[in-house]
Amino acid sequence: MPSQIHSFSEPHVDRSLQPTRVDEVDKAALQQRIEELGDWFHNLDLHGVRTAPHHFLGDFPFIKWKHIANHIPVDLSGASVLDIGCNGGFYCIEMKRRGAERVLGIDVDDRYLNQARFAAEQLNLKIEFQKRSVYEVANLEGQFDYVIFMGVFYHLRYPLYALDNIVKKVKEKLIFQTMVRGSETAKTYAENYHFWNKEIFKDPEFPQMYFIEQRYADDPTNWWIPNVSACEAMLRSSGLEIEAHPEVETWVCLPKNVQRNGRYILDMELDGTL
Repeated sequence: MPSQIHSFSEPHVDRSLQPTRVDEVDKAALQQRIEELGDWFHNLDLHGVRTAPHHFLGDFPFIKWKHIANHIPVDLSGASVLDIGCNGGFYCIEMKRRGAERVLGIDVDDRYLNQARFAAEQLNLKIEFQKRSVYEVANLEGQFDYVIFMGVFYHLRYPLYALDNIVKKVKEKLIFQTMVRGSETAKTYAENYHFWNKEIFKDPEFPQMYFIEQRYADDPTNWWIPNVSACEAMLRSSGLEIEAHPEVETWVCLPKNVQRNGRYILDMELDGTL
């Protein structure tokens, strides 16, 4: 598969996947259907009609995509992609537009899945969508060249368990993103500290996650929010090599050390051999 990285301003486009001509679209009917599908979290451009034009984060998730686009080959011909927590399908659409052979988006929310299916249909893109939990990723057959795991980690009650499962599915690259709070400075520490060394835990850059007992940002599913050092420590601990950190909440990782003696870290942990 091609490995050359190009500017994301020059995407590969499969001409067989071209959408309906914009001048043939009834924009009023399209706007009505978009509204009928409920509130959108992904601001997609469907033939000139925006799905979330007043998003509190701005043009989301393009504001994230613009930082990672140059870390993904423009020509994804023959590649497979898994988007975990696909929401309205933005990343699935962008990966398919680059020519990926198979794109699978999974989510647990029917509203988001219905929105994603509608968007793909409007853009005439062949994308698979399944209702599936992140904890069920292990049941998917085989691996995927690119795995997108963005905007999900902090919504999980068992985030590291999920990450250790996900690394089994990564063939080439994992794109990881999470909300970050606390220190945004990455720092590595000694391999060991004395039992009575309590001072290290007062360092705001020491790897840590904040547990949200009730809710944060009016969302009861915001469970664990790490600082930057914790993100990088957990990624390394899961056997991933950090290739790039294009913006404060996002990492591009390679599955370099996800197995030890031929076994995945999670499997060793579960049978007590880690």
